[in-house]
Order: sequence, then C-alpha cells, then structure tokens
Amino acid sequence: MLTMCLLAAVLSAPDAAVAKAAVSGPVRVIDGDTLDIGGTRVRLFGIDAPEADQTCRTEQGQVWACGAWVTDQVRTRFGGRQAVCEPITTDRYGRVVARCSVRGEDVGQSLVSDGLAFAYRRFSQDYVLAEKGAAVRDMGLHASRVQNPSQFRQTRAVGRIPENRACVIKGNISRAGAKIYHVPGQRDYERTGIRPETGERWFCSVTEARAAGWRAAKR
Repeated sequence: MLTMCLLAAVLSAPDAAVAKAAVSGPVRVIDGDTLDIGGTRVRLFGIDAPEADQTCRTEQGQVWACGAWVTDQVRTRFGGRQAVCEPITTDRYGRVVARCSVRGEDVGQSLVSDGLAFAYRRFSQDYVLAEKGAAVRDMGLHASRVQNPSQFRQTRAVGRIPENRACVIKGNISRAGAKIYHVPGQRDYERTGIRPETGERWFCSVTEARAAGWRAAKR
C-alpha cells in the first residue's frame, strides 16, 4: 500500500508543477487587467481596471469611454511584447491569475502607478501605495469620477454569473436571431448576459448546447 501511495504521489507531481509553471509569450491585450500570454488567458494579480465598456465622468460631468481608453493604453504599452508571468491561482472563469513582467517591469505596478488600474484590495495590498501616489498626482483615471470596477460589474451581473456551477455554458441569441453558445475563457464570455425571457439559456455541456441548436462562438 505504501508503495502504491508513493507511486501516486510521483505521478501527480508533474501536474502540480505544470499548474505553477511560468507562462511566457507575446502579449495580446483583452482589457485593462486581462491578457493573453502566448495563448494562455491571464488575469493580472492584485489590480482591477475598468471594464472595456465602462464609462467615467470628467469633473465637468462629461461622460467618456474610460474602459476603452485604458484598454488602448495597455495595448499600446504592452501589446506584442514578450511577458513572463508567475501563476498564483486560477479564477472561477478558468483564467490564470498571475503577476506578470515585461523586460523586468512589473505590469501591474506600472498600470496602477500611472492611474490605468486600481489596487485590488480584496485580494492583495501589493499596489496600494502605488495607487495612492497616482491619486495624489491625478494620474489617468484619478483625474475623473470613476466607479469602482467591481461595483460596476455587480450592477450588470444579472444573467452573467451562473447559479449552477455545473452549467456554465451561455446560450446567447444575437440581435439577428443566431443562437450562439459561449464557454468560459472565450473573449465574450464574461460580458454575455443570459435572459431566459428571450429564449436564452444555460447549458451544462457543449453536447447539450449543440443538440438544442446552438453553435459555438468563433472567439
């Protein structure tokens, strides 16, 4: 029995190593705090940026697309560059939560210091001082009135977060009437809301979605 236990431990060790292995590759920016690194979806640890469709207000009350602006700024700064990420955990969407660097520069630190993201205090205190410094200097988002990104997500979360964790595939119906399903990790998964009153629904498997007449999202 002891021998079998030791063998099981040895066989399981590579999986644990893979889970913690560094992720590296060119950066493709999804939004202000989410990147594709060499094909792996990565959520930057310790920071929170406005959602891509989030808006802010200037001190004069003018609404502007701050989420899209942040995404563009991050893309200009890091898009296409080589990054190395140290995985910390995996979130409920299957993304690798990691601390990333580009040529030795901590990406999260850089974004918070320049007012492009906020310290995500719920999970880390690493970038709190950087955020305070950016606020004092009215850097980036701190020059506007911006809703906390997590609060923004909560206000639009109805229909976006599965109630049954075994059924997380989103069966969406487009404006043109196309039935499209999204699986966790795809580009539009998080922003897709399910409205049962319009015929949209949750699926527990890809097979179930296809059998019901839904096709896979292209991205």
